[in-house]
Amino acid sequence: MHPTGWFRSFALIILIAMFCITLAAQGDPAAIQQKLSTQIKLTRTTADRTDIVTAGDVVVIHKPGLLMYAVASPMPPTNTYKGGKITQGWGGFGRDLAIGMSGNGTAADYPHRPFVPDEKCWVTSIQVQKDGVLLQLYSDPYNDVRYYANLKIPFPDKKVVPPADVAFAEVSEVLAVVPPDNSNAPANQGSQSAQNAIPPPAEGATAPPAPMAAIAPPPPPADAPPPTVSIGQTKDQVTAAFGQPVKAANLGAKTIFYYKDMKVTFLNGKVSDVQ
Repeated sequence: MHPTGWFRSFALIILIAMFCITLAAQGDPAAIQQKLSTQIKLTRTTADRTDIVTAGDVVVIHKPGLLMYAVASPMPPTNTYKGGKITQGWGGFGRDLAIGMSGNGTAADYPHRPFVPDEKCWVTSIQVQKDGVLLQLYSDPYNDVRYYANLKIPFPDKKVVPPADVAFAEVSEVLAVVPPDNSNAPANQGSQSAQNAIPPPAEGATAPPAPMAAIAPPPPPADAPPPTVSIGQTKDQVTAAFGQPVKAANLGAKTIFYYKDMKVTFLNGKVSDVQ
């Protein structure tokens, strides 16, 4: 083979190899989407965005500069993560202009709220785009107003889709999922998420005391008159006063109750004699 032809073939092989290596180093947007969707459970809101239908993971914000608008705004503001902080930049200006052109007032007509590091919110949408990840965030109510915003996290190299782990690491710089037992989520999470479980008893806690036994009624006063039996009383009246007899004798129309120191004779069911 002529040296020039050999050199061209070798150069072509090198170019193909470098192209393959570049493709191998690039990530797959679908893999990034799957990774983020697995790590961050989305929250679903009502159609008018005023409340939560299904609560997902609570996330904590790590970087300053996040701005949200009240959910009454027809569009959320645009935030971009760049240089270690979140800014609105030209994207925020463009979104404010779009709100003004929507015919529903201007962006200034809706309450704004800045969020600082360590504040918490929810994630309602994750979209993997060709140059980064777009998240939609949703807040708890503040003075009965909920807020929302878009947050764009660009890829390190906007022209190259990184591997899923790299993209997830970029997102984790800005926000992270809070473990459920540490989320301190608000009480007002919507009709499906406002049910609070009763916490288990603390380890080593003593058992509740046993219920007190019933207390017998006090005896009658010492000066109460002793029970008596009178002619004409019924059997029920006698047993109510003296209790059941030691022995009873049924003699047709006559019945005799024998007590320890008394004998009561009934005739036709009424006392006729007492001895």
